[in-house]
Amino acid sequence: MKGTLAVLALLLSGELGLQRSESLTSCPIFYEVFGTLSLGSRKLLDASLSLVNATPAEKEALGKVQDCYNEGGLTAKALDLQAMTSINTSPECISHSLATVEANL
Repeated sequence: MKGTLAVLALLLSGELGLQRSESLTSCPIFYEVFGTLSLGSRKLLDASLSLVNATPAEKEALGKVQDCYNEGGLTAKALDLQAMTSINTSPECISHSLATVEANL
């Protein structure tokens, strides 16, 4: 289950059209949708997905991901938070973020 959620989180980032060159604008959107996804409210999720013009099929698919989160409970959410933290604090991610900021200054 925890591996499935991690894969789904990665698919979510690809599904929202996140590209490394757009990380300054796409990262906040990704974290908003990811955070809303883990809250468990379908209305909040749909509102966040409306900001990125998600299609009905994308909304339905992410709703299914949210159902997995709700089924997994706090344990699943904590494991994903741990995974996201380790990814975001990795040397590769930090150096990429710094390079992106420098390139956009």
